[in-house]
Amino acid sequence: MIESNQTAPLQLLATCPKGIEGLLYDELIALGATPGKTTVAGVYFTASQAIAYRVCLWSRLANRVILTLVRESMIDTAEQVRDVVARIAWTQHLAPGNTLAVDFHGRSEHIRHTRFGAQTVKDGIVDALQLAGQERPNVDTKTPHLRIYAHLHRMNLTIGLDLSGESLHRRGYRRDVGHAPLKENLAAALLVRAGWPERLKAGEPLIDPLCGAGTLLIEAAMMAADQAPNLNRERFGFHGWAGHDDAAWREQKREAEARASIGRKRCKAQLLGFDQSPAALSAAKANAMRAGIPALITLHGQSLAQLSRPETLTAESGLLITNPPYGERLGELPELVRLYAQLGEKAKALFPGWTLAVFTGNPDLGHRLGMRAHKQYALKNGALEAKLLLMEIGDAEHSPVASDKPQASAENGAEPTTEDRPETPQASASKGSDNAQMFANRLIKNQKRLKKWLKQSGETSYRVYDADMPEYALAVDRYGDRVHVQEYAAPSSINPAQAQKRLYDALEVMPEALNVDASKIYIKRRERQTGSAQYQKRAASGERFEVQEGEARLWVNLRDYLDTGLFLDHRPVRRMLGEMASGKRFLNLFCYTATATVQAALGGASDSVSVDMSNTYLEWAKDNFALNKLDTRLHRVVRDDCFRWLETANAEFDLIFMDPPTFSNSKKMRDTLDVQRDHPRLVELAMARLAPGGALVFSNNQRRFKLDEALSEQFAVEDITGRSFDPDFQRRTNLHHVFLLRHKVS
Repeated sequence: MIESNQTAPLQLLATCPKGIEGLLYDELIALGATPGKTTVAGVYFTASQAIAYRVCLWSRLANRVILTLVRESMIDTAEQVRDVVARIAWTQHLAPGNTLAVDFHGRSEHIRHTRFGAQTVKDGIVDALQLAGQERPNVDTKTPHLRIYAHLHRMNLTIGLDLSGESLHRRGYRRDVGHAPLKENLAAALLVRAGWPERLKAGEPLIDPLCGAGTLLIEAAMMAADQAPNLNRERFGFHGWAGHDDAAWREQKREAEARASIGRKRCKAQLLGFDQSPAALSAAKANAMRAGIPALITLHGQSLAQLSRPETLTAESGLLITNPPYGERLGELPELVRLYAQLGEKAKALFPGWTLAVFTGNPDLGHRLGMRAHKQYALKNGALEAKLLLMEIGDAEHSPVASDKPQASAENGAEPTTEDRPETPQASASKGSDNAQMFANRLIKNQKRLKKWLKQSGETSYRVYDADMPEYALAVDRYGDRVHVQEYAAPSSINPAQAQKRLYDALEVMPEALNVDASKIYIKRRERQTGSAQYQKRAASGERFEVQEGEARLWVNLRDYLDTGLFLDHRPVRRMLGEMASGKRFLNLFCYTATATVQAALGGASDSVSVDMSNTYLEWAKDNFALNKLDTRLHRVVRDDCFRWLETANAEFDLIFMDPPTFSNSKKMRDTLDVQRDHPRLVELAMARLAPGGALVFSNNQRRFKLDEALSEQFAVEDITGRSFDPDFQRRTNLHHVFLLRHKVS
């Protein structure tokens, strides 16, 4: 039987987030423990029982404190695990009638599931207790008296008692933690890395300009007030341990309470938080109240754009520390690129001579700050790789900037044109690299070029930019005061990091160049699409709005799908269909959201049928009809495969529009569709439904499309592609091909 020696120092393990093991090592020394080997996300140490209690109470960095009972090597099978556990003197640790829970981590060739490992450990405990004449304990996974720690890795088994109970990062002051909150002990680690304890001694202030629920501020305040982070915790894991020394614990608790009482009264630190969200500030106030330090923190309801330096803040040096959003989803980037750039601008304008500490899971966004980090620390925020960037803030004019700006496309050999070099005062207001400046100038120039046409046409939805500069492979479309950006995937020859940096450069200058709010810029990545990929849902916001195209009112969604519900390059084709439709029976094949049908109906079509396979887009089409007050008894939508529908339809139409996808392997179709291969059959089927004297408008987006010569022999064919582009698309006239087909007159 393995018995505990209560007079010898305890063998312990403190676990922590990955990346802060060295900080935890130093903290253990400061708390009176003797650290030994450092492992991944943990430090082994020895300490008396009183010091072990002190670590549980005072550690700002640890997750758990484990009292190790046994460490054995060459353990692989369940039988070996059970035997090791059964040899521990469990009567010294688990009192009769108390409950237990087993947290098992790791695996071996024979133990592949943590639940099986936990059951095996529990069985070993039961064996030992029953052999000692003690009753079988009950399991309580939520609030056990004693929590058992078991770790099996590379045939090394560690069994111990969790003295902390609930993870020590849960200080108890946070209730509504919001989305992906920063854990309390990680926040404390960031403060230590940023030198806050030393800055406190020097009397420096601390500001979080994006404070959210206030975790960084509260952890900083508890350090400033000499308050133990777990002082308000009612129960630790050791309270259910049979070897618990209550007198030693009470002494530690009394000392911590006295220090906190004195520390809060003596604290002179200036701690300020800013946030534009009333809900976040309300949560921060409530959290500070629960933490016991509400008077030590001053909160201001200001956005980053409104951030100002309080007149009472006269210190020439201090710490500006924050944990801004990371942009884990592509669509979040436009706002965040501007946010990071704005953070850098505000830091240089308001706090020269201070230190800026930014914790981010996206270091590329960190480059937007416009300052070079003199120190970087790799850390983990949950499962996410992250970095703490430390920067000395110079003034706005002389601050060093990141040295890895995108250069003029060395990869593809392209040189920016002279006309895109910075010239005008308007363009010089844009931020970012020289290349980004040229991109901004090109946006301004394109917008100016389209101004006269836009005024005459009244169009509000149009293309501003379409990969004009090879360095910036983007399509930029305006929908009123909103901007839709599609990033063309970079070829394999382009360094992905360089491509991403250029995208961030473009997003940084775009709001100012186009005079739009960054929150109204939507970005997506466009790659070669197969099947119905372009119709697949990207999000589920349901965020749509109305745009005007001629007399038509149309619903657009910039967030949820790769395409928006309106193909802008087909605007002239829709206009032409409206002009041709008066009194005609109209058929729209592969109708998508039926915007062409709306234009035909408003142009006077007597009735229409719109065919598509997607229920989603047919519902969208119905909404477009309702928006334009079209009679759905005359204008019908049909869900079907267009091949199958054409083969079985009996009706005739005077005007047909067919715009098939380049390729589709949708499961709703009986076969795949390749427009180059299959267009002869499609056209023949459509022409069979075309009334004498009628017209078929056939369009597609296959860049290298060639019309089958046999169709020209069979029908009267006119290539009208050249007439199907408005000024916003005349730079790239291979975006689509349009043909007008009629029956030959015998």
